[in-house]
Amino acid sequence: MQTTTVDVPTSDGVADACLSRPDSGGPFPAVLLFQDAFGPRPRLVEMAERIAARGYLVLMPHLFYRAGRAPLFDLARLAEPEQRGAIFEKIKPLIGALNADVISRDSAAHLDFLAARDDVRPGPVVAVGYCMGGTNALRAMEAHPDRIAALASFHGGRIVTDAPDSPHLGVDSISGEAYFGHADSDPSMTPEQIATLEKALDAAGVRYRSEVYAGAHHGFTMADTPVYDERATDRHWAALFDLLDRTLPAG
Repeated sequence: MQTTTVDVPTSDGVADACLSRPDSGGPFPAVLLFQDAFGPRPRLVEMAERIAARGYLVLMPHLFYRAGRAPLFDLARLAEPEQRGAIFEKIKPLIGALNADVISRDSAAHLDFLAARDDVRPGPVVAVGYCMGGTNALRAMEAHPDRIAALASFHGGRIVTDAPDSPHLGVDSISGEAYFGHADSDPSMTPEQIATLEKALDAAGVRYRSEVYAGAHHGFTMADTPVYDERATDRHWAALFDLLDRTLPAG
């Protein structure tokens, strides 16, 4: 497996990103992996490499690149609940700056970067996102429906809000398939918000699956945090690979 750091030109500068791909072969179908709030780090690289091992080229952009290259924060004590909360407070302003316009422009740059590579198979990609990355992957698909064939969002937060630009309000632009794996215990995506999302998807005629992972907490796939849930994570891999095999097969 090859994992390297690459630079992606954007309208606001240069975004650093992690790129993972098999050692040989290609061109490969591409996956655009959207980070959680804590950003590119060994756990997310491990996850990207697991996807790449199935025959994909995976690009994981650093969404906070405007504040500097990753890592922006010391994550050595991320597994400690109090320290995790303190780090998150520092990150919150960066999360708030990622509005729909920013994500649309950045994802266009990342898709252009992939399309220009000789080792990427022509055609649409699949977007995968975790926590806030699930929300931003959805925004990217809404902005570029012809370039993103499918979406997988896991423990995505704030997909439904009262804001006029709430992500769920844009799903009528989606032409591909979507999967949502919700945490059972998630104040950022309550049962009422899940129902609102599903109602919007139904009204838009989107092909989707929306599932609640019983007993799982927000962030359940992140093995470097105290909310990690191995059983829920295994279920997430099965759902993700099923989506990839159907919508963007690597064979």
